[in-house]
Parts: sequence; structure tokens; C-alpha cells
Amino acid sequence: MNIAILHYSVPPIVGGVESVIAHHARLMSADEHSVRLIAARGEALSERISLRTIPLADSRHERVAKVKAQLDSGEVTADFESLRDELAAQLQDGLSGVDVLIAHNVCSLNKNLALTAALHQLHTSKRLPRLILWHHDLAWTTPRYRHELHNGYPWDLLRTDWGGTMHVVVSELRRMELADLMKISPEKIHVIPNGVDMERFFKLENQTQNLLKKTKLLDASPILLLPVRLTPRKNIELALWTLAALRKDFPRAALVVTGPLGPHNENNINYFEILTGLRKQLGLVGSAHFLAELHEGFLPDEVIADFFRVADALFFPSREEGFGIPLVEAAFSHLPAFCADIPPLRELGVNDARFFSPDEDPAKIAGMIAEYFRTSMNARLSMRARDSFRWEAIYRQHIAPILA
Repeated sequence: MNIAILHYSVPPIVGGVESVIAHHARLMSADEHSVRLIAARGEALSERISLRTIPLADSRHERVAKVKAQLDSGEVTADFESLRDELAAQLQDGLSGVDVLIAHNVCSLNKNLALTAALHQLHTSKRLPRLILWHHDLAWTTPRYRHELHNGYPWDLLRTDWGGTMHVVVSELRRMELADLMKISPEKIHVIPNGVDMERFFKLENQTQNLLKKTKLLDASPILLLPVRLTPRKNIELALWTLAALRKDFPRAALVVTGPLGPHNENNINYFEILTGLRKQLGLVGSAHFLAELHEGFLPDEVIADFFRVADALFFPSREEGFGIPLVEAAFSHLPAFCADIPPLRELGVNDARFFSPDEDPAKIAGMIAEYFRTSMNARLSMRARDSFRWEAIYRQHIAPILA
């Protein structure tokens, strides 16, 4: 599909809407759409995300500023009409071959009403592709803009449903404001939130990003981290049984074991085969991840640190440890820790970790973990944010469907 995204400016111009546009464009391009940006200022984001420059689309262009001053005083002049018609012609040219046009804020704010009017002119004369109006801010409901607005054309274009368009807002508040403003049903307005790019926010290593994509781990919740080698003394089978029990309360729970096979004992190969067999027996294929299947040898410390950042809890069921550095790393990562009650881990965790016997009933351990994730506000907020406000999740859940 050929998609055009319209705004006054695009990155590297700094702004909240500009940042959102960049994320949208990259996600759409990654989904094999052809993406074209249309703006007065900015740059192409990549070879696959081009920029069509229309200087008169700028909110700060000299002619636009002159017309805005006239409009702010209530005058609709020949300057406005000339600017509108020029913009309509340039937009129509710039939209050649486009299937969907997404206009961000240009039909919500009075920064360049000639641009708004040009879009409306093209839309009502059926010279536009499918039009999606993406509203971040609404001039008519924002007190600081009210003195610049007047009854009638073109100001009423910002509070009138043009018909034949799709409206998108960024929050429930905006949905209720827009529905009231345009006298349309709230159900006709899509709420699509803004999000966070976890890869950039956490500065994840490229190797981490690749592993997360292969495992689809970020779609899980909660994520239990077991950063150990695959050797019997680490008691990994208890982690698998516990995960199976936990998934009765949290069906999307996942476990990630980061380490390779232990290097000093050939029996570790047999142990790994036992673990993969148990994983299949318990129906955990796709939710219990052994990174040794995706990477040979030890992962760099930086990658392990990344997994501490994205996980929801440390699960550490070892029967034997000399020290227990994962518990310390969990502390530095602000992760809750669920640990086997053995002397080295008790010495480190004292009263600040949750302990269980290495031979405990997995259902009881799962109950302890489930209770934590049901009652911890921080944990619930973190998992909900990953489910709902990660850009990849937003695109999959909300944006892709409205493009279809």
C-alpha cells in the first residue's frame, strides 16, 4: 500500500507529533508499505521513507504567517484563497499514486488554515485518497487558541465532520472532546495511543534485539529471567514446572534461560535434552526459551544486562551456588527476586527476596509469584505498558487494522 503522512514538519525537526510520525513511518515501512512524508521542513527518514517538500505547508512560512494574522483578526482575504488554491494544487501533485493519506493535526489546529482548507477542498471534490485525520490537539477545546478562532469558514473546518474520513485521537479525553465538538458518536472515533520504542529507551544491543524478535519475548507477561548455565545444579526443571503452573493464572507468562550448556560435564547435554523434553511435555514450547538454542556460547554481559532490563522478575531455583551474582544484578535492575532458600542466596537476599525450598511444590511457588504480580502496582503498570504502549504492539493492535 502507498501511504502518505502529512504534517507541517517531520524529523529531524524536534516535536512530539514529529516523533510520532517517525515511529509510524518506520513501522509501516517495516510492514512492507511504501511510505511518503509530506511536509515543509524535515528530511527523508531512509531510502524507503521519502520526503515530498511543500514549503507552503509550513506553519512558519512568511505567506502563511501573514494569512494567519489576517485570520486571527477575523478576516478571510484573497491572500487566504490564493494560498489555499496553491496548496491544493501542490498537495494533489504530491499525492499522486497514494492510497491512504494520514494528516496529523493539520485538521485540528489553526496553524495553517489554508492547508486545512486545501485538504477539505480536495476531499469534498473527491480528489483525495482515503483520508485519516489524526488529532493530537484540538484548537477549539484549547483555551489558548480561542481568541484566534471565529465562527464560520475556514475556522469551522476544525470542528466539523467532513464525512467520509476516519478520525483518530490519542486518548479517551480527546475522543470525548472531538465527539462533542463534531457532534458525532464516540464509537466512530479510534483511540490510538502514543508509545515508547523499547529498543531505544533501553539502548538494547543489536544481539538482544535479534533474540527478542526471534523469541517474541516482549509479547509475554510476566517475563521470568533465569540467567544461568544449563547444568543440573541450577534446578531448571523446577523453573519449567513453576512456569506451567503460573500460566494457569497468567497464560502469557514466559521464562528465558540465558546461559549455554555447562562446559565441564558431558552429562549437561543429556540434561538439556531432558529439559527440552519436559518443555514439550508441559506445553511450554514458545513460552520457555533457552537462548542456547539461538546462540552458541556465553552471551556478552551487555546482552545479559539487557535481559535484566526487559524482564519482570528473577527466578533463581538453584540447588547450589557459591555466591549468586544474579541476585545482586536483579537488585541493581530493580527486579523482584524469587530464589531458592540456600545459604548463599539467603545471605544476599536477607529479607528482601522471596524464598522457597529447591524441592517445593511448583504450584505453591507459582502461587507466590502470581500473588506478587496481582498485587504489585509497579509490576502491573510495567506489564500493561509493555502490552499496550510499546510501538510494535500499538502498530499491531491499532494501526495495521485501520490501514487494512
